[in-house]
Amino acid sequence: MSRLQETFNTLKQQQKKALIPFITAGDPDPSVTVNLLHDMVKAGANILELGVPFSDPMAEGPVIQAACERALEHNVSLKDVLAMVKSFRDQDNDTPIVLMGYLNPVEVMGYQNFADAAAESGVDGVILVDLPPEEGEELVARLREKSVDQIFLLSPTSTDDRIEKICQLASGFVYYVSLKGVTGAANLDVASVNEKVTQIRGHTQIPVGVGFGIRDANSAAQIAAIADAVVVGSAIVKRVADNADDPKKISKEVCELISSMREAMDM
Repeated sequence: MSRLQETFNTLKQQQKKALIPFITAGDPDPSVTVNLLHDMVKAGANILELGVPFSDPMAEGPVIQAACERALEHNVSLKDVLAMVKSFRDQDNDTPIVLMGYLNPVEVMGYQNFADAAAESGVDGVILVDLPPEEGEELVARLREKSVDQIFLLSPTSTDDRIEKICQLASGFVYYVSLKGVTGAANLDVASVNEKVTQIRGHTQIPVGVGFGIRDANSAAQIAAIADAVVVGSAIVKRVADNADDPKKISKEVCELISSMREAMDM
C-alpha cells in the first residue's frame, strides 16, 4: 500500500481530513526547505506538497511566482528538489510527499530517469500542471511501474466527460482547483465547490483534494467538510516571503497557520 493510500485510509478511520500544505523547494534558501517540511508535519500536516521551481509557472499567482524566482536565484533544479526529498526521508519515512510543477524539467530529465529518481528519493506523487491526460499516458505508465502516483487537476469548467477521462488515469488523489484563476485568488465559493466535488465523486473512488483560495482556518474547515483533503499554498508561501530573512520566524509563522487549520478542521 502506498504512503498516500495508507494516509487517507488512516484519516478516514479517524474521521479526519488530510491537510496538505505547499511550499516551493529552495524558497527563500535551499537550507530552509527540509527543516520546514519536518516542522510542518509536527504542526499537523498529513501530506506535503513540494513545488519544483520553474521560470514560467502559469498556474501561479504573484505570491508563488515570486517564490519560484527566489528559489531560482539559488539555481534550485529538479535534481536538487529530489535530493531534498531524499534528505527528508532520512528522518521521516511515513509522511507522503507530492511534487508539484511543470512538465519541462521532467522532459529534460527524461520520463524513465525521472520516474527512477523520484521513486529512489521517496516521492509518492507528482502533479504536473501542464500535462493533460491525452499526453500523460507514457509518463503515468513509467511512474506506476515505480509506485509513484500521477495526480491530475480538475477545474470548475471540467465537464463530465473530462472528469471521467482524468479519473481513469489519476491515482493517489484527484486535485480539484476550486476557482477560475491562479493560486492566491480570494473568491472561494464553498457551495460551488461542494457541487463539483459531488460530481467528481460520481466518477471515482479515490480521494478528492481541493486547493486554491484556502487561506485561513475558517476556509480550511469549510473545505474539510466537503473534500477528503485541503491543499494550502499561497497563504503559507506568503508567510515564507514575509520572513525570508529569519528561518526560525518562517517556521513559527507557517506552523501557527497549519496548527490553526488543523484544529479547525478537526472540530
